[in-house]
Amino acid sequence: MFGVVFPELSFPMDISSFSQIDPFHWLLDLSSMAGEAYHSVKELCIFLLNPNSLPAGKALAVYAQPPSGPFLFCGALHGSRPSALLRLPWPDPADVAATPAGSSAKIGVSIEDLAALPAVADAGKEEAAARVALKVGENLFNFMQSFCGVDGNRLVVPMDILDQWFKKFQERSRKDPTYLKAFGL
Repeated sequence: MFGVVFPELSFPMDISSFSQIDPFHWLLDLSSMAGEAYHSVKELCIFLLNPNSLPAGKALAVYAQPPSGPFLFCGALHGSRPSALLRLPWPDPADVAATPAGSSAKIGVSIEDLAALPAVADAGKEEAAARVALKVGENLFNFMQSFCGVDGNRLVVPMDILDQWFKKFQERSRKDPTYLKAFGL
């Protein structure tokens, strides 16, 4: 029915690599592929082997589950969208408590009603935008902090600090094509 590839980490894998929970649900344990470094598996490419394998109005929904965490919706496939490259929304490793022994990250796939799923095109975009905004804000704060002084309980920075930061940000982006990737773009 479907196949999966983890870019730069795996060969194409078919449905037999997943444990079938019931006729509509499959589960892949990432421990054999990534161990405790599940967060290094950033995305997966999933595809229908036959677009007609799903009934009308149904979709193949994809979820990621961090160890001891809830399943997080990643996206879905259906007859008119037979493949997708989906970003896996793992929590930041710094924000996660130690992983309990015996628990691992999982990828879940299920057949669901297409109408009941979140808009496929928008899945994960809000979270990604929030992460990018937070990282850009941290970058600006760190830059400003290196120029600030203290006046009572206020930080004092030069008036042109935003211009200085933005010029430096643009220059670094032009010189290093991978710089913006660190922000999640």
